[in-house]
Amino acid sequence: MNVVIIGGTGLIGSKLVARLREHGHRAVAASPDTGVNTVTGEGLAQALAGADVVVDVSNSPSFEDSAVLKFFETSTWNLLAAETTAGVRHHVALSVVGTPRLSESGYFRAKIAQEKLISESSVPYTTFARRSSTSSSRASATARPSATPCASHQCCFSRWPPTTSRRQSAEQQSVCR
Repeated sequence: MNVVIIGGTGLIGSKLVARLREHGHRAVAASPDTGVNTVTGEGLAQALAGADVVVDVSNSPSFEDSAVLKFFETSTWNLLAAETTAGVRHHVALSVVGTPRLSESGYFRAKIAQEKLISESSVPYTTFARRSSTSSSRASATARPSATPCASHQCCFSRWPPTTSRRQSAEQQSVCR
């Protein structure tokens, strides 16, 4: 499977790229460092050509309320539009557990906006909500099923996001089917 990781040179993204490659997938790290800018759209078409799945683990370079909202709205809009054009079969996004209840924070309002854009798009998706603490291994997921279920997602996303813990709850398994 061809998987493009948006934010693929960052902490989580680089670990995911490595894990996907271990499982025999073609994983491409896409970020401004590799010439892909989701805010401007630069390099998106080329990066998504031939991609089956796009995983977005990117984060805003600024946490100021209006800047973070602009980042998530613009980058998600551009990414989903490019995925539709490229024929990407599934979009996976990293979120944070409790986002809807934390709307007093500009960052979480931006994540809510991102999730809304994803859920309203035509691209089948999975959203993984992770606790903000990197030491936690709990996660939950929501999804709109793919038109064609992909059993190979199980081997890649069954321990999402990559952690050192061997514990795995049923909630951590991909629900993309």
